[in-house]
Amino acid sequence: MMTSKTEDHSLAVIQPTETAAQNADTNLIYNVLVLTGGVGVKDFSLTLLDSNNQSSVKTMVNKPLFGGFSKEISVKISGTKELGDIVLVKLEQDNCQWFCMHIKVKTPSGKCFEFPCYSWIDKNEVIIREGSARLPQDDTEFLKRQRQEELESRKEIYRWIKKRPGFPQSIDAEQKLPLDVQFDEEKQSDFSRNFGEVFVKLDLGRYKDSFQSWKDFADFEKIFTNYETKNTLLENVIQDWNTDYMFGYQFLNGCDPVMIRKCTKLPDKFPVTHEMVKGFLQRGLTLHDEIKKGNIYIADYEILEGLPANKYKNTQYYLTAPICLLYNNRLNQIVPIAIQLSQTPGETSPIFLPNDNEYDWMLAKMWVNSSDFGVHQLVTHLLKTHLISEVFEVAMYRQLSTPHPVYKLLIPHVRFTMAINAEARTRLISDRGIISKISNISGNGIDQLMERVMKTLTLKSLCFPETIKARGMEKAPKYYYRDDGMMIWEVINCFVADVVEIYYDSNKKVRNDVEIQEFVKDVSLFGIQDSKGDRFPQFLNTRAELTEYLTAVIFNASAQHAAVNFGQFDWFGWIPNSPSTMRKPPPQQKGKADLKYIMDSLPDLDSSSGVMGTAWALTRFQKNERYLGMYPDMHFTEQAVKEAIKKFRKKLDEVTDSIKRRNEELTMGYYYLSPDKIPNSVAV
Repeated sequence: MMTSKTEDHSLAVIQPTETAAQNADTNLIYNVLVLTGGVGVKDFSLTLLDSNNQSSVKTMVNKPLFGGFSKEISVKISGTKELGDIVLVKLEQDNCQWFCMHIKVKTPSGKCFEFPCYSWIDKNEVIIREGSARLPQDDTEFLKRQRQEELESRKEIYRWIKKRPGFPQSIDAEQKLPLDVQFDEEKQSDFSRNFGEVFVKLDLGRYKDSFQSWKDFADFEKIFTNYETKNTLLENVIQDWNTDYMFGYQFLNGCDPVMIRKCTKLPDKFPVTHEMVKGFLQRGLTLHDEIKKGNIYIADYEILEGLPANKYKNTQYYLTAPICLLYNNRLNQIVPIAIQLSQTPGETSPIFLPNDNEYDWMLAKMWVNSSDFGVHQLVTHLLKTHLISEVFEVAMYRQLSTPHPVYKLLIPHVRFTMAINAEARTRLISDRGIISKISNISGNGIDQLMERVMKTLTLKSLCFPETIKARGMEKAPKYYYRDDGMMIWEVINCFVADVVEIYYDSNKKVRNDVEIQEFVKDVSLFGIQDSKGDRFPQFLNTRAELTEYLTAVIFNASAQHAAVNFGQFDWFGWIPNSPSTMRKPPPQQKGKADLKYIMDSLPDLDSSSGVMGTAWALTRFQKNERYLGMYPDMHFTEQAVKEAIKKFRKKLDEVTDSIKRRNEELTMGYYYLSPDKIPNSVAV
């Protein structure tokens, strides 16, 4: 596997084969520089082709002798006649796998051509296209045929398959992913080390197969024996997890900041009255008036209603679909004021209130957070970032050829996504995966949940400003996820618009772009399986539509994933704060809960360690992480796009500085959407 390191280059100068040299006019020399991953390179040949399909002498590169990391190979190709503009480089080899980063060609007349590749060479013949981005309608017939051949080849490799009922389609690669989408050596090492270190660093192995309950809340601190929590958000969670303020704050800035919405009308299934909550309302208004003023919010987990609960070994878990009412108090704190632990009101489903006894209220909040844990893991995180990003990636490889500007724009933002999803399917959501052990929802229930969500998933629901507006959260106080997300969305949107305008000078150009139209059609028709195109478009008409579409792809792969992934250890590491499973049924009447009942409800020792270990491993950044706007693999060669990237980075730096200044004034800073902490893609 190649590594991204580029230091310690060595230079191997390769002359043409003897026969070629004898027949060549040595006054015409093409200087070719090949930058490789440095591992596995053996004999190969180079041929240059111009726009008229004229070719240079086929030149052998004989056994370059080097080891280590990235290496430069200098090749001199002799010719009797100067070619036109070089548009293709043909590599031929026998039974070899090596990584080609890019190729540079300098002609006898001094012209320079760049051929970015950043792909594995694993076929007997590979064609690499010159780096200028071009729309398919702007190519010559010769180059149109070449890019069509490339796509036909890719479609044989990147095939759709529906691996589980209810899930979106994914890549059909049961045994082994294509080399170009596998982890590289460095990433694989980091990923394996994180999962290995978790048991050493946190000493979680000592709780394996320990199915007894913890004795009290202090016992949960034993998990942190070898982990320093001082001066971290986790320390604040450990101290204040049971306060109503911390409970409410998580709906805004925790791991799942997308479930809360403004309450404009109390649903009939949640019969909260003013008399019930008047003691918690601080402005002297009725509940109805507080709703009209926009001070009441709601989190409804109806999506979980009726799903079958999980059972792990001999332990039965329980599942419910709670509803939580929240209030913006005079301190601009969002706090809970009423909780119902089912979708059906009645004597066996009481409405719990802050003035109920300590353990009743504590347990009610735990049930809400436990339900949220399941929705976060499977919907907010897995489906809406990981799996949806893979849909876009598969369609990209199938429908966008290498010279397409949208291919070049998107490829940094799908890096390692198929690979991490393959790991997730094995380690997390398989029958033996960690989710089967630590989730309230059974395997069949997970399939049903995905099917329910997929029916409502739309492109608009992936557009950040639209989601904030749809939930009525434009003015919610201290909603840093919204504030930072809006800034990031705007910066990405401006960058995408700049790139789109470089290559599309009219809406007609978008409509006539057969590759982009097949791309969005593939996403909708096959990946999402929206046969009518009601939820995901199957055709784009304007530059504005294309810009919004691509902004959604990039934002959800980078910013949205960062927002819902990298806080998992902060918020889920302290098990009582967000129990992954509940081992006792939800209470059907008040006054029955006590400390023992709560401890017997919370995850046991084994599950607790599994949750904490997984959360820790999945929130580690890679050693050489590529953060938003960092594009070391430069697929674009045009100066206009390079200037757009500089502008993009400058704006991202400004957002980073703004967030840093804001956080310096806060007791608990919100960092998940700071651009310097947002990886380019879903890769962990």
